[in-house]
Formats: sequence, structure tokens, C-alpha cells
Amino acid sequence: MPNTAPRLSRSIPFWVLVGGSVVAIGAGTYLLVDKLSTMAATLTDGTATGVEVYAGQIWAVLGAILIGAGLIGLALALTVGAVRTLVPTAPVEVVEPPAWEDEVVVAEATTVESAVAEPEAPTPVMTDTAAADAAARDAEAPASATTPETPAR
Repeated sequence: MPNTAPRLSRSIPFWVLVGGSVVAIGAGTYLLVDKLSTMAATLTDGTATGVEVYAGQIWAVLGAILIGAGLIGLALALTVGAVRTLVPTAPVEVVEPPAWEDEVVVAEATTVESAVAEPEAPTPVMTDTAAADAAARDAEAPASATTPETPAR
């Protein structure tokens, strides 16, 4: 039975998993670095407010969760790629050999020394009943062969 599964490099769900994982890692990294750098700068200056400190922590945690989800997605894509290489594929069966593998027979050219004879016309075969019917028709035929087939107008 031939393997009808598409190759992994042509699998749209595989590439969606890889692309989504990379996007999740990128967005999570941006959120985490942005919020942590803002919190560190405002806490060092002494100008930190509750929104920057407490809400910033939640946004940083969300960024860390996105990074983790992206890493799990990449690990899953790597696992799918590794398992796909382990699945044996059925050998392709050749039903008939390709045309280019047939032996080529070269015919030798010969000259025709004798003239080609014309084919003889076949002679009609008449049975006894057919001959009797033909003779009866000839006897019943009118003497004049100029009888019109269509009536005059």
C-alpha cells in the first residue's frame, strides 16, 4: 500500500505549528523584556507607580507563559519531524516498465523487387434460392427499361 501522506515539508499544519511557536516566543519575549525593563527603570528612579509595578508583573508573567508555550510548540514540531522520519514508507511498485526501457528493434530496409499485384475482385457467391429469385425477377421485368421511378407532375 503506497504512503499517501504528504511530505512534512509540504504539510501546512506543521508549518503553522512552527510559525505560531516562533510568533509566540517573539511576542512573549517582547512583553517580558518591555515590562521588566520598565519596572526596573521606574523602581530605580523612585518614580514607580502601582500600575507599573503590579500590572507590569502580570504582563511579564503573560510574556513568560507565551515564551513557554512557544518553546513547547517548537519541541512538538521537532518531535513530529523526528517521528515522521521513523515511519517507513512503502516501496513504489512499478506496474509496467517505462517505455524508454523497452528494447529497440531496428528493422532492416528491404527492397521490393516484384511488382505489387492488384487484388482480385471478389466473386459473388449465389445460393440456389438467390439464383432462383434473380431469375424470377429477370423474367418479370418489363421490356422497357425507361420506366420513371417518380410519377410525373
